[in-house]
Amino acid sequence: MRPAVLLIVLSLWLHSPVRAQLSPVALTCEHRTNPLGLDEAKPRLSWQLTGNGRNLRQTAYQIQTSDTPTFKKLGWDSGKIPSDASVLLPYEGPALRSGQRVYWRVRAYDQAGKTGPWSSAAYWEMGLLASTDWRATWIEPNDTVKTGAPAIMLRKPFSITKKVASARAYATAHGMYELRLNGQRVSDELLAPGWTVYPKRLQYQVYDITSQLRTGANVVGAQIGEGWYAGVIGFTNNAKYYGNRLGLLAQLVIRYTDGTTDVIGTDGSWQYSTNGPIRQSELYDGETYDARLSRAGWDAPGTGSGGADWSAVRVASYPLTNLRATVSEPVRRQEELKPQRIFRTPSGTLVADFGQNMTGWIRLRVSGPAGTTVRIRHAEVLDKKGEFYTTNLREAKQELAYTLSGSGNEVYEPHFTFMGFRYVAVDGFPGELKPEHLTGVVIHTDMPLTGRFECSSALINQLQRNIEWGQKGNFVDVPTDCPQRDERLGWTGDAQAFCRTAGFNRGVAALFTRWLADVAADQSAEGAVPFVVPDILSRVDPKTGNREVATSAGWGDIATIGPWTMYNLYGDRRLLETQYPSMKAYVDYIRKKAGVANIWKSGSVFGDWLFYKPHMYSHTEPDGYTNGDMIATAFYAYSTDLLRKAATVLGKTDDARQYGDLFESIKATFQREYVTPSGRIASDSQTAYVLALNFNLLADELRPLATQHLVNDIKSRKNHLSTGFLGTPYLCHVLSDNGFTDVGYDLLLQETYPSWLYPVRMGATTIWERWDGIKPDSTFQDEGMNSFNHYAYGAIGDWMYRVVTGIELGQPGYKQIRIQPQPTDRLTFAKAAMKSSYGDIESGWERKDGQLVIRIRVPANTTALIRLPRAEAATVTESGKPLAQVPDCRNVTPDKGSLAMEVGSGEYTFTYPEK
Repeated sequence: MRPAVLLIVLSLWLHSPVRAQLSPVALTCEHRTNPLGLDEAKPRLSWQLTGNGRNLRQTAYQIQTSDTPTFKKLGWDSGKIPSDASVLLPYEGPALRSGQRVYWRVRAYDQAGKTGPWSSAAYWEMGLLASTDWRATWIEPNDTVKTGAPAIMLRKPFSITKKVASARAYATAHGMYELRLNGQRVSDELLAPGWTVYPKRLQYQVYDITSQLRTGANVVGAQIGEGWYAGVIGFTNNAKYYGNRLGLLAQLVIRYTDGTTDVIGTDGSWQYSTNGPIRQSELYDGETYDARLSRAGWDAPGTGSGGADWSAVRVASYPLTNLRATVSEPVRRQEELKPQRIFRTPSGTLVADFGQNMTGWIRLRVSGPAGTTVRIRHAEVLDKKGEFYTTNLREAKQELAYTLSGSGNEVYEPHFTFMGFRYVAVDGFPGELKPEHLTGVVIHTDMPLTGRFECSSALINQLQRNIEWGQKGNFVDVPTDCPQRDERLGWTGDAQAFCRTAGFNRGVAALFTRWLADVAADQSAEGAVPFVVPDILSRVDPKTGNREVATSAGWGDIATIGPWTMYNLYGDRRLLETQYPSMKAYVDYIRKKAGVANIWKSGSVFGDWLFYKPHMYSHTEPDGYTNGDMIATAFYAYSTDLLRKAATVLGKTDDARQYGDLFESIKATFQREYVTPSGRIASDSQTAYVLALNFNLLADELRPLATQHLVNDIKSRKNHLSTGFLGTPYLCHVLSDNGFTDVGYDLLLQETYPSWLYPVRMGATTIWERWDGIKPDSTFQDEGMNSFNHYAYGAIGDWMYRVVTGIELGQPGYKQIRIQPQPTDRLTFAKAAMKSSYGDIESGWERKDGQLVIRIRVPANTTALIRLPRAEAATVTESGKPLAQVPDCRNVTPDKGSLAMEVGSGEYTFTYPEK
C-alpha cells in the first residue's frame, strides 16, 4: 500500500466513532463506592462509560467477581450479556457469606460489538447476615441516663500473638458512639449509628481496622453520648425517648495469615467510666468539656486505666433482629470556614462572623492558664441593632464550654452535638481572639456533589448557593427541617417538597433509600404516615401501647412522592418495589378516611404551611388561604395516581386498574365539589390552582381558564407569589407547563417580599423558613417559628434545572434525556450540569450578538431528545456546520415553535439567530 493511501486509511481509522473502546468507570454498588457492610442478598452494580466521539452505546457487558483483586480465581462470571443496561444490575453469582469481600470488574461492548478494556477493580463487603453472626452482647453502665450527664467511656484490653491478615470492627450503640483502637478513632464517621426507627431498624457500622492492630497488647475503647437515643429531641423536649440506658454492641473479627480467627466482642469483661473530660454532650444544648480531666492513653495499651475510675459493665439482653447494615453514606466533616471578621456588638459582645449560615461546630485553638473556661454560643443572625440573636433557637442552648488544661497549645472539637450558625459569641477567651483561633467545621451526610447551576444574575446565583447550603445544613443523617433550634426533626412535608431538587444537587439515592425504609417502619398499622420520621411526636396509648399516628396532606404523601421521585431520578425499581406496600397502605388509609364521598375532610393539619397558618399561629402574611379539605383531597388524588403508576411499572395490573379507577373517581369529585364552569377553584388561591393543574384534576377545556386565573392572581399581586410549602414547589412548573414561562421568570426574578430573592436581598446565605423571616425594617417574624436554614422553599431549584436550562427526564434514571431549555431575555446566559447514573449531563444557553448559543452534553449509553426554542432548521448550525450536514442530529422536526431532534451521546453546540 502506498504511504499516502496508508496515511488516509490510518486517519480514517483514528477518527472513526467506532474506534474508541468503551471504558467502564465510576463503579458503584448499591449507589455507593466500595461499601463495607451490605446485607443485600443480591447487591446491585452500576458503572458509567467513557470513550471518544459521539453515539457511544453499550450493546453487551460482562461482569466478573473474585475474592482477590487479581481475579486469578473467579467467583462469578456473567459471560457476555447482550444488553445496554449499566445501572443497578443485580449480582447473580453464588450465595454470599457474612463478612465476605467481593472484588468485581466489568467490561463493555460498543455499538460495533468491539470489546472494551476491563475496568479497574472495585469491591463490596457483606455485613453480618444473621443474628447468630453476632458473638458480642450488649453492655451498659450500671446507671440509667441522666439528661446532661457525662459521656461514657468503655475499654477492653486484648493481645495479638499472630500476624494479622485482615480485621473488621462491627459496632452500634444505644446513643451516639465513637469507636477507638490503640489511642485513635477507627473512622472519620460522625454521629454514628445515625438516627433511625431504633426499635425496628438500628444501623450498625463496619470498619476496616487492619492497620491499627499491633502485635502484643491492644486496647479497644468507645465513647458514648446521649444522642438521639436518650438525649432531648424535638420541641416537646422528649428525653430518653428510646431508652434510659446507653449501651454498646461491638465485635472485632480478626483473621490471621494462618487461617484462624479471633473475635473480641463486648461482654462482661469490659469496663466503663464517666470520669472523662466530656462532662455533657447533648444535641441541642451543646457540649461541656473539661480538658483537665483528659485521660491520655485510656484507650491505648501500656498505660493501665489512664487514671480514671473504672467499673464493671452490665451485660444486657436486647433482640438483635432490629440490626441493619448501614445503607446510606455517613456524616463526615466536609469543609472548613474561617471567620470573615471579628468584632464587638454595640453592647460589647465579642462575635466572630463566618459569612455563611452552616451546620457543624467550631474547632477552637487556645492556650492559657489551667481552669480558664471559654464559652462559645452560636446564632444564625444579628438583630436590627447588630446584637447577637438567639431567641429563635427557643430552648436549644447551642453552647460549647471548654475548660483549659493549661498544657500549652490546645485544640478542641465537640463530639456528640452539632449547631446551626453563622455567628459565634466568645466569652472568656484568654488574650486577643484572632481568626486563626476559630475554624468552622461543616458537617453533613457524605452525599456526592452532582449538580451545579449558574446564570448571569448574581442574585439567582446566590439563591442557588443558598439552596445548596440549605441542603447541606439539613441533610445530617436524616432530612431535617432545621439544624439549630429545639426541633431538627425529619419533617415529611419538607422532604417531599424538596426531594427532586435534592437529587439534582447531590447524590441522595442511598440516603433516601434508608430514610424511606424508616417512613414505612413508622407508619401506623392503618397506614398513616406521621408528621416526622423517625416519629417522636405521636402519642402512645398508655393502655394498648399503640402509637396514635396523625398525618397531614402533603406530609404523609412522602410515602408515595418519595419512592416515585427516587425511582425516576435513579431508575431504582427495587426501591419502588420495596416501598410499594407502604405506598399502598397510605393510599388505602386515606381511602378509608375519605369514604365513598372521596373527600378527605380530616386530612389537612398544616394547610399550605407556612404561608397561611389556619391553626397554630396567627397569620400575618398576605391573604393566600387554601381550603384544607381541598388540599387533602387533591393530594389524595395525586398519591392515588402515583400508586397507579408504580403498580404499572411493577406489573401489578389489577392494582393499576383499581387505583386508576379510584383516581378518576376522586378527580370527578374534585371537579364537582371545588371547580366552577368558568375554571375557578375553591379558595381562589394560587396554591388551589397550582395543585389542581399539577395533579391533573381539571377537565382539559378548563385548564387554560384555570391557568389564566392563576396568572391573573399573580399579576394582581404585582408578580408576587402567595404560596406555602405545598404550592411553592409546583408553582413555576405549572406556569411553564401551560405556556406562561415568562410569568415563572417574573416570580423567580422578583426581588421584593414575598419572593425567592427577597431573603437574598436581605443577606440570606441559606433558605429561610418564612418568606419574611427578617422583615423589610430588619425586625423579625414570629420568634417561635423562624428558622433561617430551612430548605423547603429551595424547591425552586428544580425549576431552574428543568426549565431554565432544560435538563429533563425522558426515561427513569436518565437513560433517555430531554434537553429543552426555555431562555429569557432577562438573562444573558444560564447553564447547568448534573451527574446522572450514566454520567454528566450538561445544558446551557447564551444570548450573544443576536445569536442564541446552546451547549449540550449527553453521556455515553444514553440518548437525548433536544428541543431548540424558537429555531428553524435552515438557520441552525451545530459546531459550525449547517444542521442538515450533521448526521448525528436525527429526525429533525418543527414542533410548536421549537425544533426537535434526537441525538446520541456527545457534546453539541447549536447556534442560530435569536428571535
